[in-house]
Parts: sequence; structure tokens; C-alpha cells
Amino acid sequence: MAATSTFGPSSIEESPVSNRGSDFETLRGEFTAGNGYLAACTAGLPPQRVTAAMHAFVDAWAAGRLDAHALGDVAEQCRARYAELAGVAPDRVALGGQVSQLVSIVATSVPDGAEVLCAAGDFSSLTHPFEQLARRGVRVRYAPVAELARAITPETALVAFSHVQSATGEVADADGIQAAAAAAGARTLVDLTQSLGWLPTEAGRFDYTVCHAYKWLCAPRGTSFMTVREGLDDSLTPIAAGWCSADDVWSSCYAGSTPLAASAGRFDLSPSWPLLGGTLAALEFFTELDIDEVMRHDIALANAARAVLGLPAGNSAIVTWPDPDGTELAKLSNAGITASGRAGNARIAFHLWNTKEDVDRLERALRAS
Repeated sequence: MAATSTFGPSSIEESPVSNRGSDFETLRGEFTAGNGYLAACTAGLPPQRVTAAMHAFVDAWAAGRLDAHALGDVAEQCRARYAELAGVAPDRVALGGQVSQLVSIVATSVPDGAEVLCAAGDFSSLTHPFEQLARRGVRVRYAPVAELARAITPETALVAFSHVQSATGEVADADGIQAAAAAAGARTLVDLTQSLGWLPTEAGRFDYTVCHAYKWLCAPRGTSFMTVREGLDDSLTPIAAGWCSADDVWSSCYAGSTPLAASAGRFDLSPSWPLLGGTLAALEFFTELDIDEVMRHDIALANAARAVLGLPAGNSAIVTWPDPDGTELAKLSNAGITASGRAGNARIAFHLWNTKEDVDRLERALRAS
């Protein structure tokens, strides 16, 4: 598994997980829980500011003080902060609810009879929308993520893959895949859900990216983002267009005056108001972090866990190992560790709230009879 030069370094050295800079430690201190929580790949934990923002919304709602115009401003701030994290201009970002809905918009760009190449075993929210194009003659072909670049042919119209695989934690050779796709004239769609927040990212190098923010970005579940490369807006059909798909949403509420936004905002869904404040707080939190430092922290702990498991050092914050009958996962659960099982594997992940104590707890749990 080789990380890449623009999405992540080609080689990652283990680094200590203590004695970090005061700013990094201060920000990590915003997590009030997390001991034994090894499941960022399932759902992130909220920093204190996220929890406060969620409570503030409920309090304002209960008091009859909701301001729809102000919430629209918060949505735009979310767009701007996400753009900063993804390395694109804000007008290249669309706001949605779920990844599959945003992927379905990308699916409208696939020509009839074309081929879509996907990673074998990838998450279904990324692949399922393309399977529904069979009636248009669209063919979905699968290859192991490590072989995707070599599997691209002149028949491939789109390559869709997760930067980090959900089931295994494998980090894709995103640069190699992008270069091979460009050489073949194919477009690229990259799911950043399991990478953005711990792995440095340049979303603008790809034609389309999608990300649900509730995992490594620690936002409340229900806010997703899509980036669209400049010049490709007209290649997509905004199949879920509504009143928030315009530049001036308040003049576009009713039939007869429904222009599309000039930018990627034409693909927006009406945002879920209760989530906006928490999402903005989470995105602002991550813009204050050095993501390279987050990566070093997360991978150092993951590699310490790999050593406990007898696995070689890797380049992912997600660690998996065979557990077909769930015995290993049961040991972790019995020890008070929150983990997950996927595709016959036990799966753990390390993020900002985790410390070496979590690795020690993992070791004790696995040694228990």
C-alpha cells in the first residue's frame, strides 16, 4: 500500500505520540471522551465546540429564535471551510446530505454504453449508483484497488474509488490512478470519507470528489460535500435541484424563478438546519490543525497497534486483521473497546482522541482468554 505525493507522503515514519506542540495538544483536549474508542472509521467523536453548537441550535429552536437567513450564512461558511480543507475554491464545492446522493449526480455524466471502473470491495454508496445505469448500457467493472491504474483502458469513461478503503484501510495510489485515467481520457471520482481529516488532500486534482463529514472530520452525520473541477459543471445534471440550487436562494423559492447557480452550488441540497452549526464547528476545528501532524499522530498509534498484532508497519490510520467468526471483535467489546467488524475483518482506527493507553488496552484485550 503506497501513499502518494499529493494525497499523502510516499513514505511515513513512525513518530512519538507525546510531547507534541502546545497548540496540537490544546486542540486534542477538546475531546471529552475517547478512551477505548477505536472507531473513527465508523463515526468520529465531537470536539467540545461541536457539542456546544448542536446544543445552541436546539436551544434557539426551542425558544423560537431560528433565523433561516442566518442559517444560510452558516451553510456558506461550511462550504468555505470545507473548501479550505479540500484544497479547492469555495465555488467548486456542493453541499449534500449523503454520499450516494452526490455520487448519483456524478453518474448523470456517464455516457450510454460506457464503462465505469471501480475498486473491488469498495463501499456501496460509491458503487451502487453506477450499477443502476445498466438500463443505459453502462458497464461497471471491478479491479483490486492496488491494480486500478493498470486496469484502466480506452473504454473506461470514469474511475471511481475511495482514497482509503473502508473494509481494509488500504490507501489507494491516487496519483497513479489519476495519471493513468488522464492518459486514457477517463474522469476520476474519489471518495474522501475515510481520508479527509487525517490524510493531506488535494481534491482539485480530480474531476469529482465526495466526502461525508461525520467520520474523520467529526461532524454530525448528515452533511456531505462534493467538489467538481472547474469547467465540468455542465457535464452533470442537478437531479436533486431545489430552492437551494440557485445563487440567490430567497428569490428562487417558487416555480417560475428557479435559475441554477453559476458554480457547483447548483448541486446543493437544502441543508439540514440542525446539523449546520455542528458541521461548521467541526470544519473550523480541523482548519486550525496541521493535518500532517494529525497524520503522524494517527499512524504512529496505528503502527503501535500493528506491532501488537504482529503486522508490518503501514501507512493507514485504519488497522484490520482477519476475524471471520468475530472472536477478536468480541474480545475488544468485552474489554470496553469500541471497534467494528467489516468483510470478515476486525477493524480499528486511531484519531485525535486516542493515546498510547488505547494501544495498551488493545494488547490486554487480545491477550485475555
